[in-house]
Amino acid sequence: MSAGMSKGLQRRLLLLLLLPLFLLALLNAWFDYRSADSAALQQDRQLLRLVPLLADSVVAKSDPDASVLLLLTAPPVDEFLSARPGLSAMAVVGLDGSVRAGSDWLFGVPPTTREPAFSSEEFGGVTYRIVSQRVQTVAGEMVVRLADGSDPRQQWLRLLALKVLLPNLILAFAGFFAVRWAVGTALRPLLDLRDALERRSPRDLSALDPDTSPDEVRPLVVSLNRLFGLVNAQAQSQARFVADAAHQLRTPLAGLQAQVEAWAQVVEPHGLRGNSALAPKSSAPTAITLGADQVLRLRQAARRTSQLANQLLALSRADARSASMQPLQRVDLQQLCEAVLESQLDAAMDKNIDLGLDASPVHISGQEWLLRELMVNLVDNAIKYTPTGGHVTIRCGQGPQAFLEVEDDGPGVPEAERRRVLERFYRVAGTAVEGNGLGLAIANEIAHVHRSQLELSPAGNGHGLRITLRFPAE
Repeated sequence: MSAGMSKGLQRRLLLLLLLPLFLLALLNAWFDYRSADSAALQQDRQLLRLVPLLADSVVAKSDPDASVLLLLTAPPVDEFLSARPGLSAMAVVGLDGSVRAGSDWLFGVPPTTREPAFSSEEFGGVTYRIVSQRVQTVAGEMVVRLADGSDPRQQWLRLLALKVLLPNLILAFAGFFAVRWAVGTALRPLLDLRDALERRSPRDLSALDPDTSPDEVRPLVVSLNRLFGLVNAQAQSQARFVADAAHQLRTPLAGLQAQVEAWAQVVEPHGLRGNSALAPKSSAPTAITLGADQVLRLRQAARRTSQLANQLLALSRADARSASMQPLQRVDLQQLCEAVLESQLDAAMDKNIDLGLDASPVHISGQEWLLRELMVNLVDNAIKYTPTGGHVTIRCGQGPQAFLEVEDDGPGVPEAERRRVLERFYRVAGTAVEGNGLGLAIANEIAHVHRSQLELSPAGNGHGLRITLRFPAE
């Protein structure tokens, strides 16, 4: 499973878990408001019941010409005012809007009808629910007003952020981190499975351990193991076929090559490899000359076919799936380079190539026979592509990492082609040197077995090719 997929699954789980929490928070806020609204309706009814009692509390004016009224408040009104100190008020207001008795701040224009009128007003930092009604008193028509600052609906609106939104936001944030932690913990085995698959080599088709996976993921692991087994069986079958075919071809090809080589040795001393029409038809050499070109071409084809069979066999043996299962050995790279130099010295001398060695003592853990095959392929390629009189150098040593290196002063490889020449049967267009396009592919397979890859770069003199294999630190 990719990182994008795991992140997408995590986002979906977070959304599915947090969205209900958010909806519950909104529902909780709505119920709080409905509860406050219901309590406010009861408060409104209580204020309405007190209006006539407050009207009856007006007994007379203080004197006939005074604007101040005398009140004898009924016990329910006294109880209402004393039960809410600082949060309740009352006033008797004249039709001109002036306060005749009670709290001065309750002045205002009287209602136009005799129906009770409710309003909200803020005073002293408190939002009051106020009921106003025109009534007939002993002192004439007046307006009585009662104010209640304990109205839960008004307080709920004022304290909405502090008592509703803030706790719900804290709950949402805490829920987000808690759910994220829980989801991440629950998905950890799935992410571990993803990491294990990503760390694998493309050729590692060994089975996963289903016992380390959660029950929900175990069927997926079992299915993956079944798929790995099928692919591995098919790959092994193909590798066995290539190895068997190459092995079976080696014997007849070796016999064919021996016969052609013997024939060619008879043809070459006569030196008649030109146009057969130029030779006399009655002479003995003419019979040999007629087939000279064909024999030499046949010898080249036999050599190339024999080399292809050997390389196919080497490729099947170097396949990372099987080679990586073999035990590692302690390999002396300096001794390995010296042995390769000796085996390739004759081929270099045939082309008058200076085959040099620049080796320092270094040891690594690897498979010696595979590394020998790698170096033989690299040096053989370098000798083939280096012109007569050129130079090929074999190196090994210890820098930041242990390394093997082959450098030549041949035509080199264009930068755009350096990755492709490592593919099987790929050859750079216009290459005149004979080959099958398997030498570098085999070497790259061996590099993969040693958890590395070939690095292709220009030679130090500005042209030619340098191929380096760096070994990972042990």
